[in-house]
Amino acid sequence: MENEKDRIEIASDVSGDRDGIGVEIYRNNELIIEIFRDDTKLTRTVTLWKKDISLELIENSIQDFKQKIPWDFIKY
Repeated sequence: MENEKDRIEIASDVSGDRDGIGVEIYRNNELIIEIFRDDTKLTRTVTLWKKDISLELIENSIQDFKQKIPWDFIKY
């Protein structure tokens, strides 16, 4: 993370639209990036909640996702 006010939270979501796990990246207590593994759609997506996020923070966030979230999808 770039500064001490950044934090990462691991979050799961089991709803009608999606079912999976991911990481949420916060800066100054504001959600700015979500990277999510959806086990029903067999996809991994990045959602940017703020404009003009540095490439370095995006790259670091992807690395954190790969380290903290299992890569394989859960089969139902």
